[in-house]
Amino acid sequence: MSEELDQSPSNRLRALAVAERPQERLQRFGAASLSDGELLAMLLRSGTRGQDVMTLATRLIQEAGSLAGLITWQERDFRRLKGIGRVKALQLMAVMEVARRVIGQQAGEAPLLNRPDLIHEYCQHFAAGLEVEKFWVLCLNAKRRLLKRVEVTSGTAMATLAHPREIFRVAVREGAAAIVCVHNHPSGDPSPSPDDFRVTRTLREAARTMEIPLEDHVIIGRRASDPVGRGYHSFREAGMV
Repeated sequence: MSEELDQSPSNRLRALAVAERPQERLQRFGAASLSDGELLAMLLRSGTRGQDVMTLATRLIQEAGSLAGLITWQERDFRRLKGIGRVKALQLMAVMEVARRVIGQQAGEAPLLNRPDLIHEYCQHFAAGLEVEKFWVLCLNAKRRLLKRVEVTSGTAMATLAHPREIFRVAVREGAAAIVCVHNHPSGDPSPSPDDFRVTRTLREAARTMEIPLEDHVIIGRRASDPVGRGYHSFREAGMV
């Protein structure tokens, strides 16, 4: 094998001195010493014929735009790359789900959710990339900080129904002083549908009956698919709550 071939991108790992390979540096210096590509290579564990694991990891990050970009990927996205089959794609999806949950459960003071932009910032981490429509209740304390997030329903990509009975049962159980209702649009366009308007009106009336304020109902989408470029729709801002 020629020196030129040894230094080609498809042989990057082999070209590294043993002491400089990701696993050896991880053992000696810890995970913080590794680059994004090297960390991903450790998860992938192996490459394919003609493409070592470092090259495969680098291609993944390039395709996603960043390591963080992979959080939104689904199985079909991973499998677009040669060398990633179903099992490896599912393993990577599981890792990305762990990352989403860690972000959503970071230690520290509970998030303040008294404005639509703050609600969107909190929710986009766990709602990103979902292919089905889900509906969550965010139970808040009197200072409008999060007590608990509860997934109420998970439907198809076309529709999800959320009954006020289920929503306010959660609110009472968690001792919420107020609630925020959130659902996602898998299409990425957060523009409300007729059903979204109907559900919001029903929730508004139920909140008055239960005397548990409905702070907002927010639809989470993606900025790139939002006609107004924000990535979410707030019914409070629209004057319906």
